[in-house]
Amino acid sequence: MSDQRWSYLTDMDGVLVHEEHLIPGADEFLAELRNGGASFLVLTNNSIYTPRDLRARLLHSGLDVPEEAIWTSALATAKFLQAQRPNGSAYVIGEAGLTTALHEVGYVLTDNDPDYVVLGETRTYSFTAITRAIRLIERGARFIATNPDPTGPSREGILPATGSIAALIERATGRSPYYVGKPNPLMMRSALRALGAHSEHTLMIGDRMDTDVHSGIEAGLQTVLVLSGISTRESAERYPFRPTLVVDSIADLVGRTEDPFGAA
Repeated sequence: MSDQRWSYLTDMDGVLVHEEHLIPGADEFLAELRNGGASFLVLTNNSIYTPRDLRARLLHSGLDVPEEAIWTSALATAKFLQAQRPNGSAYVIGEAGLTTALHEVGYVLTDNDPDYVVLGETRTYSFTAITRAIRLIERGARFIATNPDPTGPSREGILPATGSIAALIERATGRSPYYVGKPNPLMMRSALRALGAHSEHTLMIGDRMDTDVHSGIEAGLQTVLVLSGISTRESAERYPFRPTLVVDSIADLVGRTEDPFGAA
């Protein structure tokens, strides 16, 4: 590859943690990145939490990740809207992670003729709020969704997530949302800008072929699939694209962060 130091983008759930439990080796991997001076960002399609919230949750799992090293679909959505329509307005269905990110880029949150309807993740989707969103979109508001994930995990089983609610709104309005999060490579490119890194020397680590590896490849990154989350070796073979490297878990990259492919 190249003698230049690698930068790393890594998914969170299924790579570093699983249902708030540390995946063995994740702490050693992040410590090796810090000790080696490698730049990195932890990425998540989940828009519920702010980076501060996620830092606290990761600390509880045994991982010390600074706020500035956490990049969410909410942050990527806010950056996208700031670039598209600075100081605009939005009607938001979501939690603090999304509303805080939009406020911080100068957006006004309103249900009075907003520029955008922005749909994010929440554990308490309201039929009233969804109906309001449908009516605003019918009146001309542009439809944005933070990510296309149809379901999310919980201790009791799967939950409907942003993609499922977006499908409901799309069916009612006939208007498709623009998804900002993975697998849209926009999420990766916004993360690269936040990191100050170049795609040629950046590696994406994820547990899903359909989001992590897909978006990594489209953004021009080298990709590593870990088998500690969603995708398996068998399911990965069904895709027309391949990750650069497949490993059982993040632990397999410990000791290899300077030259992850040379040691393969």
